[in-house]
Amino acid sequence: MDLDLHGKNVLVTGAGKGLGKEIGLAFAAEGANVAFHFGSSSAGAEEAAEEARSAGVRALAVGCDVRDGEAVTEAVATVRRELGPIDILVNNAALAVSQPFLESDEEDWLPQIDITVTGTLRMTHAVARQMVEDGTEGSILTMTGDSGRVGESRLLVTATARSTALGLTKSLAKELARHKIRANAVSIALVQTGSLAEHTGNADEAKMKKILSAYPLRRFGRTEDITPTVLLLSSPRSSWTTGQILSVNGGYSMP
Repeated sequence: MDLDLHGKNVLVTGAGKGLGKEIGLAFAAEGANVAFHFGSSSAGAEEAAEEARSAGVRALAVGCDVRDGEAVTEAVATVRRELGPIDILVNNAALAVSQPFLESDEEDWLPQIDITVTGTLRMTHAVARQMVEDGTEGSILTMTGDSGRVGESRLLVTATARSTALGLTKSLAKELARHKIRANAVSIALVQTGSLAEHTGNADEAKMKKILSAYPLRRFGRTEDITPTVLLLSSPRSSWTTGQILSVNGGYSMP
């Protein structure tokens, strides 16, 4: 199926490594122009942009701290100037920390909240305003985790932050529909990226087997399991789909 993404301008946050980087490259493979946002992984974002350009699309790496409102606004303006009006925003930037709640304090909580929650709001606000000003029939796709849907031990703050994507997505869908802007979310479980060990608390082999037993399909996700759903929900082929939270999680949790 042709997803009709050729020539679309896409901004993916947290795209200097891991799943975000692969999402950006998947869009490029469909002929979309891609801005790979990064917070600290500049080398990875530049590498991804170069790979995307070699596929024949326009691409750039754009850095900013999503905790800085002015920096976010400037980054969005840079993407618009270099690629053109943004058609698709993928909110992927987030901070997850595995830690017992009773051993944590506000200094541990606030960075997660400011990146995963407020940072997402900042980026969404800047891009949505631009979409409205440009008259773009846009798509906003937010990545979230199943911890925010079903809860997770040692991920209480992460789960709290992740759960806000549900309210954000449904509210965006209702408020921005009159501007022909859609909003959806993809909820995932554990995916094999460079941060897998961090997300599992550096579990030993026995603990990993126990974690894996919670997945009916008996394996963790791969990036290529996630990207097709992101592409489809972001594309014009899903023009009548908005306000939806779709799980891609190997059966870990079922609505």
